[in-house]
Amino acid sequence: MNKLKTAAWLLAVAFWAAGPLAAQTRYDVLVLGGGASGTTAGIQAARQGARTLVVEPGPWLGGMLTAAGVTAIDGNHQLPSGLFGEFVAALAAHYGGPQKLQTGWVSHVQYEPKVGARVLQEIAAREQNLSLLLNTQYDTPTRKNGFWQVRLHEKNGLRHTVQATELIDATELGDVAAALGVPADVGMDARHTTGEGIAPEQANGIIQDLTFVATLKDYGTPRPLPRPPGYDSAAFACACRTLCPDTTRPRLHPCDKMLTYGKLPNGYYMINWPIQGNDFYANLITATPAQRDSLVQAAKAHTLRFVYFIQHELGYRHLGLADDQYPTADGLPMIPYHRESRRIRGVVRFTMEHIARPFAQHLYRTGVAVGDYPIDHHHAVYPGGLPDLHFYPVPSYSLPGGTLLPAATDHLLVAEKSISVTNLANGTTRLQPVVMQIGQAAGALAALAARQGKSPRQVGLREWQAALLAQKVYLMPYHDVPADHPDWAAIQRIGATGLLRGTPEPFKWANHTWFYPDSTLTGRELVQAEHDFFGKAANAIVADKKLYFSDLTREIQATARLSGYRCGPLPTGYATNRPLTRAEVARLLDAWLDAFSRKAINWQGDWK
Repeated sequence: MNKLKTAAWLLAVAFWAAGPLAAQTRYDVLVLGGGASGTTAGIQAARQGARTLVVEPGPWLGGMLTAAGVTAIDGNHQLPSGLFGEFVAALAAHYGGPQKLQTGWVSHVQYEPKVGARVLQEIAAREQNLSLLLNTQYDTPTRKNGFWQVRLHEKNGLRHTVQATELIDATELGDVAAALGVPADVGMDARHTTGEGIAPEQANGIIQDLTFVATLKDYGTPRPLPRPPGYDSAAFACACRTLCPDTTRPRLHPCDKMLTYGKLPNGYYMINWPIQGNDFYANLITATPAQRDSLVQAAKAHTLRFVYFIQHELGYRHLGLADDQYPTADGLPMIPYHRESRRIRGVVRFTMEHIARPFAQHLYRTGVAVGDYPIDHHHAVYPGGLPDLHFYPVPSYSLPGGTLLPAATDHLLVAEKSISVTNLANGTTRLQPVVMQIGQAAGALAALAARQGKSPRQVGLREWQAALLAQKVYLMPYHDVPADHPDWAAIQRIGATGLLRGTPEPFKWANHTWFYPDSTLTGRELVQAEHDFFGKAANAIVADKKLYFSDLTREIQATARLSGYRCGPLPTGYATNRPLTRAEVARLLDAWLDAFSRKAINWQGDWK
C-alpha cells in the first residue's frame, strides 16, 4: 500500500467512524480507549446487543497491537481464545495461511502494523450496534441520574456530550479510573503485602521499561538516518555480538538473529529489542501531560539512536524507517509500548502465587481469560539497582473475573493493563492475547449489566462466563482440548467447577495445563471431586479402579442422594464395556449434574 492508498484508507475509516454518532447520544456501554482491550470490549458488548460507543484519541484501533507497532504477538499460540483467535485467523487469511505469519523467531504471529489496524477495523465494522469515534478526546466522566456523562472533543472541532449506563476504562495507563478516584498501585509491591516470595522487601514506584518501537523497511538501497543528537555507539554495543567487547555476556545473539527476531511479512522488521536496544525507562503513569510529552520524545530519540546504530555501526544501511506503515510524519508509531500501568485495587487481586499454584484456592473457577506466557519483566534500563527477579516457574492460568472490578466503584469496569493484579503477575497478564481477552470479558459483563439494570458486580459470574463461552473464550487453559473439540464447552464448564482438574506444567516460554481428554479416570479422582462439589462422597467404588459407566453412575447417584442434590436425566449412549475417558466423564457430568449453571460461586470462586 503506497502513501496515497494509505491516506485514502484512513479517510474512509474516519468517515465511517464519525457516522453513527449523529443518530444517538445515549449508549448502553461506553468504552474510553480503543486499544487492544478497548476494541474487543466494544465488539463483544455490541455482539450481545448493547448499543456501544468506543472513543479513541488516536487514528487507529488496536493500541499496542497496531499503533504502538508491537506486531509480534507473545503467547497463547495454542490457546486461540475468543476475539484474539478471530484476529489471528483474519491475519492468516490475509497473508495466505498461518505459516505466513511465522516470519520471525520470537513469535508464531507477526504482521504489518497497517494490516493489523485494517483487520481490527473490519471486524469492528461488522457490528451493527457498535459506534466508533477516532481522533477524539474526552473529559473526565461524571455519574448523574443513573448514567455516565462524558464530554467529547473531536479533532474536527465538534464537541458534544454522550451518556452511557456502563463505562469501561480501556486507556493505556488507567487514566479514567485514576480521574474517578479509584485506588490503585504503581510499581513493585512489598513481599509482605502480596505473599510473593521473589517480590522486593519494600514497595517502590519502579515500573517496567517501555519501548518506542520502530518498524524498518528493506529498501534495497541505503536509507541512512542523519546522526541523532546525543548518539553514543557504546550505549548499544552489546545489543548483539559483532561489536560487543564482552563475548561472555548472556543472551548475546548474532546481529542477524537480532534483526530476524521481529521480522515481519513483506520485508519489514519490528525493532523491539530489550538487550541494550530500544527499551527505555520512563514512568508516564503519574506524570502530567507536559511531562508525558517530554518523556515520549526522549523515548523516540533513544529509538532513533538505536536505528542509527543498526544502520551505521552494524552495516544494515538498506533498512530504514518504513514510510508506508503509520500515518505519522516521522515514520514512527503513534504511541509507545507500555508494559505496565497503574493497577486498580479490585474485588480480587491476582498474584504470582495464584498463578503458580492454581488449585491451592478457587480463583480458577472465576476465569474469564487465559494466558500461558512466563512472568516477563523488563528492567534492564532502570538506572538504580533492583532485586534479581528471576522468571518464576508458572503454568498457564485462568485470569479471575474479579480483577476487572474496582472494589468500591459501581458501573465501572477496568481493562487493558490496569486490572487488579500484582506487579509480578502483570509480567504475564500484560501480553497481547490476555489483554484482548480482558477487553472482551469487560464488554460481555458491561452488556449483561446494562441489559439487566444491575451493577456489573451483581451479574451472576456463571452467566458472564457463559456469554464468553458462546464466543469461544477459554475459561480454563487446556492446551490439549482445542475449541473445535466436540467436548470443548463441556470440558471448559466442568474444569471451571473443579469436578475434573487439569495438570499444570511450567514449560519455558509456553506454559501448559493438560486435561488429557483421552485418558481414563480412577475412583480416587472421582471421590476427590465429589468431596469438593457435594461436601461428601459415597465411596462406593475402588480407589484405583478405572471408571466404567456403571461405576460412575452408581457413585454419583449415591452421593447425590446423601447430599440432597437432584441430578438431571441420566445421559445415554455411553460404552459399558470399557473405561470412560476424561472427555466422556466431563460430558456426562456436565449434562447430568449441570454443576456450572446450578451451583453459583462468589468472586473468590467459593460455592455460595
